[in-house]
Amino acid sequence: QEKSCHLSAALLGEDSEISQDQLYELLKYAALGKCHSAAQPSWCHIYHQSHLAGVVVVVLHEMSQLHFYRFYLQFKHLRKVFRHRFTLAPSANFPVSLYGEGANLRPQNTLQGLTSTSSECTTKSSDLQCDPIIRRYGEKKQGLTSYTLTLKEQKENDYPIEGSPGCQGYISTECDQQRTDSSPLFGLDCEMCLTAKGNEVTRVSLVDARGQCLLNELVRPESTVLNYRTRFSGITKKMLLPVKTRLSDIQTRLKKMLPHDAVLVGHSLNSDLQALEMIHPSVIDTSLLFARSEGRRFKLKFLAKAVLGKEIQCEQKLGHDPTEDARAALELAQFFIEQGPIKVAELNLEMLLTAEKLAEVSQNKAVLQPQGCGFQEQLNEPPPLSKPCFLDCLQVTGQKPLLLGRQGLDSSGLCQSNWSTSNKQILQRALEDVPLSKFSIIQFSLGPEYLASSLHAGLYEKVRSKLTDMLTIYAGPFEENFCMKSVKKEFGRCGPIQSLTVVTETFQPYVCIQYEVLEAAQLAVESLNGAEVAGSCIEVQRPVTAAMLDCNVLIKELELDVENEGVIYVAGLKKSLTETDLQEEFSQLKDLETLFLPKDLQSGKHRNCCFLKFQKTQSAMDALEAINGWTMKGSELRSRNALAPGHLWRWIWQMNHSKGKQGKHIFYEKMEQLSDSEQDLRKKVKKLDNHIKKLYRSLQNNTLCVVLFPGVN
Repeated sequence: QEKSCHLSAALLGEDSEISQDQLYELLKYAALGKCHSAAQPSWCHIYHQSHLAGVVVVVLHEMSQLHFYRFYLQFKHLRKVFRHRFTLAPSANFPVSLYGEGANLRPQNTLQGLTSTSSECTTKSSDLQCDPIIRRYGEKKQGLTSYTLTLKEQKENDYPIEGSPGCQGYISTECDQQRTDSSPLFGLDCEMCLTAKGNEVTRVSLVDARGQCLLNELVRPESTVLNYRTRFSGITKKMLLPVKTRLSDIQTRLKKMLPHDAVLVGHSLNSDLQALEMIHPSVIDTSLLFARSEGRRFKLKFLAKAVLGKEIQCEQKLGHDPTEDARAALELAQFFIEQGPIKVAELNLEMLLTAEKLAEVSQNKAVLQPQGCGFQEQLNEPPPLSKPCFLDCLQVTGQKPLLLGRQGLDSSGLCQSNWSTSNKQILQRALEDVPLSKFSIIQFSLGPEYLASSLHAGLYEKVRSKLTDMLTIYAGPFEENFCMKSVKKEFGRCGPIQSLTVVTETFQPYVCIQYEVLEAAQLAVESLNGAEVAGSCIEVQRPVTAAMLDCNVLIKELELDVENEGVIYVAGLKKSLTETDLQEEFSQLKDLETLFLPKDLQSGKHRNCCFLKFQKTQSAMDALEAINGWTMKGSELRSRNALAPGHLWRWIWQMNHSKGKQGKHIFYEKMEQLSDSEQDLRKKVKKLDNHIKKLYRSLQNNTLCVVLFPGVN
C-alpha cells in the first residue's frame, strides 16, 4: 500500500508564530530530504518525505495577515482547505531570509509581455560594459557628489523627505549647505527592535571620515517592546533597563554633531533614517552604490569581506555591532570614490558571490548541514559569508525550480522562469508547468495600484476598528446606583476585560465592556443577554455600525474555520491556577491534545481563560457540554467553541496596543480613495482565492503546498 505523505504541526496559541528560518527548514527538508542530508524541521514533522510528489510555494506579493482578515470572507477556499496557519515573524528582507543570499523574488511592477531572461547581458570580467556599476556610473573616476542619491532616487527607495506622506513630525538635520567633493563623510547605523508602534531605535552609532566613533548610544523606545530581535540587534531587556536616553535626545545630538555640508553614509540607510524619524538631504547608500542587476542588493557582510577583506557580523557575536557596520559602510563608500567604477567592476563581485555559493554546495555537501563547519576547518577555510541560497541547494537534486510570476522576479539563472502580465496568465502557466517540476514558486499580485502605503494604512485602520467593535459589548439598562463591582465580576467570568466604562448619554446607565478575546465578547452576548445582573434584567449587544452588519456571518465563519476544529474556549478560571493545575483538572476529558493558557504579552501574567484542543471534533463537543457549569476551585466555568486561532489572538493584542499613531494621518486623508477602491479590491481578492483553488485542485496527491503572505516589510 502506498504511504501517504503528511505534515504534523500541533502548535497552539503563542507558539503559532514561526521565524523565516523555521520556514526555510521546512521547505529545505521537503525538497531535499534525508538523502541530501537535510534535517527534519525543528518545529514540525513531515512523514514519508520520500513519497512527496512536489513542493509548491504560492507567494501573494506584498499581501499580509492584514489582507487575510480584512477579506476573510472572500478567502473562502484558502481558509477552508489549508489546515495549518502561522504568523511569520517580521523580516527586513523576505526573499533573502527565506531563500538565502542571492535569491531575488521582488516584482519590478513592469507589466510587459511574456519574455525570457536571456536578453539581459551578464557580468563577465572580459566585458565590463555590461556590469551594472559601469552602466550606472560610467568608467571615469568621480567625486563623492556623483554618488549621492538624487531626490528622485530617495523617493524611489523610501527615504524620508520633507513634506512626504508619513514624514509629519520628522526632524530635519538642517544640513542645508551646498555639497562639494570635499564635504565630510559620516557613517551611520542603527539597531532596531519591534514595538507596538513598529520598528524603533534601540542603538545608534555615528563614525567620522577617519572611522573614529563619535556616537554609540543605547536608546529607550517610546512604546512597549514586543521583540528585542536580540539575534540581530544584540539588544536585551536587561541592557535597556537603566537607559534614559530617548529618540528626541539622539535627534538633538545628531543635529549638533553634523556640519551643514555633511554627507551620511550607510547600508540601506533609509531604514535607519525612518527609525530615527530624521530627514537628511545628502546620502550615499552602499546597498545601491555597489549596483546589481534587477534591483538586487549585496549584503553589507559580503561587501566588507569581498571589497575590504574584513569579517563583520560574525556569528560568534550576539547581534550586529552598529559601530562596526557604520565604519564598514563608510570605508566601502571611500573605496568606491577613491578607486572609481572600473576598479570596483574588476572585482567581479557577482562572480565572487556565485563562486562562494558553488563552493559551499560542492564541499562534501556541507551546505546541507546546519552547522557544517568541521570540514571547512579541516581545509583552513573561512566560514560561509551568509546563509546559502535555497535555490542553490536545489541544484544538488539536478533540477531547477520553477518560478512563475510577473516580469523581473529572478535573474540569477537558478530558476526556469516564465513571466506573465496577469494573475490569469500566471495561473494558466502554473496549471501546465507545475506538474512537471519538483519545486515551484508561484507569485501572484493584486497589482501596484492596490499596494500603495496610503491604502494599506486605511485597511489597517478599518480592520483595527472592526476588531475593536467585535470585542466590545454594551449591557444595560441598570439602576442609577448599581454596583459596578458586581457587573465587572459577572462579565469577567466570560473572559479577560480590557476596559469597562459607564455610558452616561442614556436615560438609564449602561456599561461598555471591551474584551481582550473574541470568544469572551461572544460568550457575554450568548449567556448574559436577558440575565439578571446587579439587580437588573439587562440586554447585551454589540455596537451597531455599517461595518458590523455582517458580524454574525463573520462569527459563524470563524467558528467553522478549519483551524478551530476540535478547539474550545474556557473562561472563569482563577488566575492563581497554573498550567499544571489545569492539566490535572482537565485530564479526565477524552482525547485532550493541547492546553494553551494565554498570557498578557506586556506583563506576562496569565489570563482567566484557556483554550483546549482535542484530537477529535466529537470529543470537543462532549467537553463543551461537560465543562459548562463545571465548578473549579469555587469558580463556575463557561465555555464555547473557539473563534480566534493563537496567531489571531496575538495579532488582536498587538493591534489594540498600537492604535495611537499607525497611519492615522494617511487614513483620514485617503479614506475616500480607499472606499472607492475597496469594492474592486474585494473582487480581486475573490478572483485570487479562486486562482489558488484551481491551482490546488490540479496538484498531485502528496504535494506540500505553502501560501505566503510576506507583507510589505
